[in-house]
Amino acid sequence: MEPRFEQFIQEKKYLANVSPATCEWYKQSLNWLSSPSPDGAALKDFVMRMRAQGLTATSCNCRIRAVNSYLHWASGQGTKCCAACSHLKVPRLKEEQRILPTFSVEDVQKIARHKPKGFYAVRLHVFVLTLIDCGCRSGEAMGLRWPDVDFDNLLLKLHGKGAKDRLVPFSFELRRHLWRWRQLCKWDLVFPSHQGQWLGRRDQLRDVKILCKRLGIVPPARTIHAFRHTFAVNYLRRGGSVFHLQKMLGHSTLDMTRRYANLNTQDLQDVHERVSLLSAR
Repeated sequence: MEPRFEQFIQEKKYLANVSPATCEWYKQSLNWLSSPSPDGAALKDFVMRMRAQGLTATSCNCRIRAVNSYLHWASGQGTKCCAACSHLKVPRLKEEQRILPTFSVEDVQKIARHKPKGFYAVRLHVFVLTLIDCGCRSGEAMGLRWPDVDFDNLLLKLHGKGAKDRLVPFSFELRRHLWRWRQLCKWDLVFPSHQGQWLGRRDQLRDVKILCKRLGIVPPARTIHAFRHTFAVNYLRRGGSVFHLQKMLGHSTLDMTRRYANLNTQDLQDVHERVSLLSAR
């Protein structure tokens, strides 16, 4: 990697206190740049090469955000990047807007009624219930330790992106499952591997898909993250505030929350029936 790129990542790591995952994201994104001092043509080539390799607009925009952060740093402007900045920027690509995949209410009820037996089956069941009840990212759930679980006040302390902690409430029903799981789990981590270490993401996905098959559930795309989408949609559907949802999900901007919380066609039909002038009697 170019020394200039390494310097940028090192400063982000030690001065901005970004996480190792963010450092890796910068590294992978900057590998697409052909030069540490790109001109307009090089930046166009950067985008076209990603598209030629089959990356989607969303994947490209993820890397574009990292490169724009580098370009701002390289310009030497100390203030936060904004529209007034004079340095080169890579415009983001237009993304296709799709309805995010979710589990149905019937699917959630099947999971909630499931009666697992054995250490690993119970661990998986409580892990999935935590995702459904709190809307947290799978990585946040996997990072939970028992001191982060406040059984008395029904609060979880989640360690989110950007080293930002937040407290989120959980239900009495989840407390019941967590308390029973606590009696079986002797590790510090709430959802450990068989050796008390972090459980790998591939293992999570494999186990969740096996559970879905056993319960007769067709798993949606992005299966594990779909639990988060399901939480967000139903939070709004049941009268929750979009501002409260933003805090629950740990989003820095409201735009991110709106994107996660798309309402489906049935929701729109129900609302239209209530507000339609022709339906008024």
